[in-house]
Amino acid sequence: MIKCDIHKNLHGAVDKMKLDIDLTIDRRSFLAIYGASGAGKTSLLKILSGLMKADSGVISFDDTLWFDNEMKIDLPPQKRSVGFVFQEYSLFPNMTIKGNLEYALRKGDSKKTIDELLDIMQIKNLAESYPKNLSGGQQQRVALARAVVQKPKLLLLDEPFSALDDALRSQMQEYILKIHNRYALTTIMVSHNKSEIIRMADRVIELENGKISEDEEPSHLFQIKKLKVNALVLNIDRDQLKIEVDLTGISNFVKVGLDQIEQIQVGDTVTLEIEYSGGKVTVEGAVLVL
Repeated sequence: MIKCDIHKNLHGAVDKMKLDIDLTIDRRSFLAIYGASGAGKTSLLKILSGLMKADSGVISFDDTLWFDNEMKIDLPPQKRSVGFVFQEYSLFPNMTIKGNLEYALRKGDSKKTIDELLDIMQIKNLAESYPKNLSGGQQQRVALARAVVQKPKLLLLDEPFSALDDALRSQMQEYILKIHNRYALTTIMVSHNKSEIIRMADRVIELENGKISEDEEPSHLFQIKKLKVNALVLNIDRDQLKIEVDLTGISNFVKVGLDQIEQIQVGDTVTLEIEYSGGKVTVEGAVLVL
């Protein structure tokens, strides 16, 4: 079990923000972290891995303390048994694919793990190739294999599919789930993709301004509900077939049909059907109900 109770003052491009996290994660679980850019997602991964130091708090994995500010304990990344896959693949360009994996292997560990991972990731035929000769999807598979070749306790994934097309993204999801289950890993993944989170994770937390705002099962957090709300018509654009409405003090444009726009006047109160998901209202795609 991972216990993470940390605090960190972050300095973003615009504002200062305090990362304030109190989180417990079961072993062998798959946790997704969701939230807007700048919410603290990547910083949290770096703190867990030891690449960034928290200002205060405690991090432990089972009975091992990884970080305790008061006790002056701060294990370096190589002693935390963590595999980290960044958005960038960060492979050694002067080493073959097999060489990249051998470099990451702990001394004394069997090289059979390398052959096993090359098989699982379907890149055995590329073992003697160099990164520059691989496609983006192939490089991503190598990066994943290198992250788990030491069989870490914790696998951290920072938007690992952001540069991949839909077909490769789906394929990589399968590889990661296979690795997660095969090696009984505890996995934490940062993602903006709701369908991806629903498919892969058994739990999702949402970060807002450095704090956990939601902690749910993915299917529950991202369940889309339809709501009917009233809105005041502020303006009508008959050429573009859209109306400007006042919804809770915020001006929004809503597309309408040709037959609908003929029945509406400025100052009317109309009913809109909008989407509600994860505690948030989505006006985009709202439907006018007459």
